[in-house]
Amino acid sequence: MCGIAGWYDDSVSFSGQKKIIRAMSESLERRGPDDQGAVVIGPVCLIHRRLAVIDVENGRQPMLKIQGKRSCCIVYNGELYNTSELREELSSLGYHFSTQSDTEVVLTAYLCWGGHCVEKLNGIFAFAVYDSESRSLFLARDRIGVKPLFFYPYQKGLLFASEINCLLQHPMVKPVVTEEGLSELFLIGPGRTLGQGVYKNIGELLPGECAFYDGERLFRRRYFTLTAKEHTEDLPQSIEKVRSLLTDAIERQLVSDVPLCCFLSGGLDSSIISYTAAQYRKRNGLEPIDTYSVDYQDNDRYFTKSLFQPTPDSDFIGIMADAIGSVHHSVILQNEQLFHALRQAVDARDLPGMTDVDASLLLFCERIKEDFTVALSGECADELFGGYPWYHNQNILFEECFPWSRSLDVRRSILKRGFLPHGEEYVRQKYLDTCTHTEKLPTDSPLDARMREMFSLNFYWFMQTLLEEKNTAEKRSHHVKKVRALLITGVRSYLPRARR
Repeated sequence: MCGIAGWYDDSVSFSGQKKIIRAMSESLERRGPDDQGAVVIGPVCLIHRRLAVIDVENGRQPMLKIQGKRSCCIVYNGELYNTSELREELSSLGYHFSTQSDTEVVLTAYLCWGGHCVEKLNGIFAFAVYDSESRSLFLARDRIGVKPLFFYPYQKGLLFASEINCLLQHPMVKPVVTEEGLSELFLIGPGRTLGQGVYKNIGELLPGECAFYDGERLFRRRYFTLTAKEHTEDLPQSIEKVRSLLTDAIERQLVSDVPLCCFLSGGLDSSIISYTAAQYRKRNGLEPIDTYSVDYQDNDRYFTKSLFQPTPDSDFIGIMADAIGSVHHSVILQNEQLFHALRQAVDARDLPGMTDVDASLLLFCERIKEDFTVALSGECADELFGGYPWYHNQNILFEECFPWSRSLDVRRSILKRGFLPHGEEYVRQKYLDTCTHTEKLPTDSPLDARMREMFSLNFYWFMQTLLEEKNTAEKRSHHVKKVRALLITGVRSYLPRARR
């Protein structure tokens, strides 16, 4: 994990703004402990905090590259999984490289293809490039929305950052919350409407969106959205395609110049990732993979099965660890630890979150960071492969509401009567907007059409909440970077509960 920020204003003398720039940089320190940098180029100040994973020695940022009279400078947070392929393609077009970092590949891709470089990138990222030729700032976010990118536009200027708190370090940005923002916090939270930063006038690039800022206007463009396509493969073909895509996605994320491990809960997704990582290391003559699981004090006495988790994780963790030959570590969290970590988790998230879920993940990552910088996690498999009960229970599936928040009664019970009087309408409209914009095929049955809506609801809402939770744990626990093996296919897979 890294942190990026920037400030575009043609009327500002940045030499007199060092205190503000330093405050913005320091607010991102937990995202990037290994290095920091800031540069003023033209009307822009670019800020970077780095966690070094690839090409530790040479990947410093902001990174400048010159082509003739044109210079471009980048700040980048992310990982590129097709680095070698893109480097080869760009080299064949006459471009040269001085580092092995994916940062330079992204920057060179921008020099070559401009704003259309995003269509070439396979990875998770948020980045900004200042182009001296056009005096424009280019912003981009990955297709899934793994890496965050917030912005604050004002007359003749723009601020952007990886975190809301970083923007709030600028005295121009006030922490004002409108009725709409309060509805986000109390009635939709811990989820959040994509593109909205809760505070007044703070926006967010959408997943799969890029933008140009020319000093006056922000021109935004969606380069990726979910689309409906007919599934034409039979079951054996579907199984083989999913296997191939999963293996490729996981193995591409095993490239690291720092120590790497896996989460292992014993469920489908983390077990598949850990097994694939173990096989990859074995083929390449590397040491066995280390795996980590988390449990709670007295969980063996008080565990209660539910629709989401019918059995304890511990029933399967040992079986999988033995089967793949991993060096396994079990982390046991105490109840008092969780209590004291609640406030830390809120501070790390910048907004109210998932309470004990955030706190437990934070403590788990802090423990892993004692040994490893990078960890692979199976987060979001339930969203992509239909692992939740609401995909299968038709009484829930066809309810016209967010399936994970079917009633606002409990939320209302903590609010003063008459507070947020339009809250229910606000939440329902957000639900309807997602369903309305879900692409469907004319040949879809009512079940097929509803299933597409359900996947959109999970992709654009529930999954985004989990990704934000992971960003919280990563930065607070001093930068354990959980790489997620995410993929989207045309396969409708009705898998049982897939534990993280």
